Amino acid sequence: MVTGRGGHGPAPCRSWTEPQGRPHQVEASNAQDPATASAYDELPDGLVVADAENRVRVFNRAAERITGLRAEHALGRPLDLALPLVDLDGRRWWTWTDPYGGLGIRSGQPETRLLLPDGRDVLVTARYVRERGGPVHRVVVGLRDTSARARVERRHADLIATVAHELRSPLTSVKGFTATLLAKWERFTDDQRRLMLETVDADADRVTRLIAELLDIARIDSGRLQLACYPVDLLELVGDQIAGMNAAGVDVARFDVRSEEQFQVWADPDKLRQVIANLLENAVRHGEGRVTITVEQDGPTDAGPAAPHDEPPRKGEGPRMVAMTVDDEGPGIPEAMLGRVFTRFWRGNRRGGTGLGLYIVKGIVEAHGGAITVGRAPGGGARFRFTIPAA
Repeated sequence: MVTGRGGHGPAPCRSWTEPQGRPHQVEASNAQDPATASAYDELPDGLVVADAENRVRVFNRAAERITGLRAEHALGRPLDLALPLVDLDGRRWWTWTDPYGGLGIRSGQPETRLLLPDGRDVLVTARYVRERGGPVHRVVVGLRDTSARARVERRHADLIATVAHELRSPLTSVKGFTATLLAKWERFTDDQRRLMLETVDADADRVTRLIAELLDIARIDSGRLQLACYPVDLLELVGDQIAGMNAAGVDVARFDVRSEEQFQVWADPDKLRQVIANLLENAVRHGEGRVTITVEQDGPTDAGPAAPHDEPPRKGEGPRMVAMTVDDEGPGIPEAMLGRVFTRFWRGNRRGGTGLGLYIVKGIVEAHGGAITVGRAPGGGARFRFTIPAA
């Protein structure tokens, strides 16, 4: 068990020190005022505070949630009994670190992954509040749930695995064709060389697109996606995309564009092209029939435009919005999967792609101050609808 003031013991291996100055002030007593207790409960991380006599005086709501322990069972008890923790080697952490003993210059413990009594792991930091070289007046413990960090780590691992997989195929092709051409150039006809070089060029474009997607994801996740917005003709962008797909072999008769008027929207044209291209390519890839594109005015939003927009919203209302809907005649998206469509790596029926496109589309639309939804089209296929501010 952890000893009280004046205990002695070996300094723990992972303790750390900091320049001495004014001690960190943490108010904890037998009689906390309601405002202080309420403030502790508003903290997103768990907070446990023990006094100079090794008695727990603070055990906030987040600490209850993270540990599964009740505050009334912890308050007033010794720290090691109120918050029993073991390290990954099974050692009782409070006995091992001995916060009230050891060297008088120790000021705490760095973030450490420890185990709760039920076997769940938790991230723990500890601060020892003391005068320079004096006894510990207070032990302040911070607790963080590892589930969010674990999710981020899994997302990063998934991203790395997906990128490695997507890069391997085109790079293998590039390496194979270039090595063959270098070794046996004279044996091939001009047409054969052209075919190989065109394949290398297409694979290089594929790698470039993947890198661009990764950069977009990084900017979206960090809130640093920059837009250069000005009035843009939405139907003109739709027409350009259809023409490009027609040049790539898609029959233009598959597209049915419906709009009663031309619509000017306040957007970054390059990013908006990216949104339109992704939605139309998805519709063609996953459906065999007609793709219906409807552009119409939508109602005003409740809030003003997002930060990248330079013009202030009208007084008393949000900006006018323009909506674009893309309906296909494919099999549609199962109801149970609709909530996953805009997450990373979702690829529907796995017909190619990285699964990053719709995640990026959502980020771009929301950065413009719009919104995007997915549902079922009247013909049973998929329906994507996004809104964007009118110019």
